[in-house]
Amino acid sequence: MANKKLNKGEFEALSKFRYQLRRFLRFSEEVSREFGITHLQYLLMLHIKGHQGRQWATVGELAELLQSHHHGVVSLVSRCEKLGLVYRQQGTVDRREVEVRLTPAGEKMVSKLARMHRDELLKLQGVFQVPGMQELAGEGQAAMQKD
Repeated sequence: MANKKLNKGEFEALSKFRYQLRRFLRFSEEVSREFGITHLQYLLMLHIKGHQGRQWATVGELAELLQSHHHGVVSLVSRCEKLGLVYRQQGTVDRREVEVRLTPAGEKMVSKLARMHRDELLKLQGVFQVPGMQELAGEGQAAMQKD
């Protein structure tokens, strides 16, 4: 499969998907900026609020979710702390851990922004999709079956 050359339709499908993805990301960047924060600051708060099973996350977990380096996330958390959006707390279970939590202002902001993002995704329903996915998956499955 790795050696198979892509056909024109596959390039078009990948291009269309990347365009749709970039449009949504640009929307996210612009709406975050309107609220006086960066796109990454929004994502940090979203990942804290959306962490499965609890209302906080560690810096290491946030680094994985953001696909970033630990030290970069530490700086991001510090910038969000200065804005009054998050705070750090010593771990309740493991005292060596640092829990990053949302402040009431952070809760309010991420809720507003997430609602706007959800609404934008709903508008893109049927548009924001992986075009040509059946073709890509079908050819990938056929190649895997040959191996």
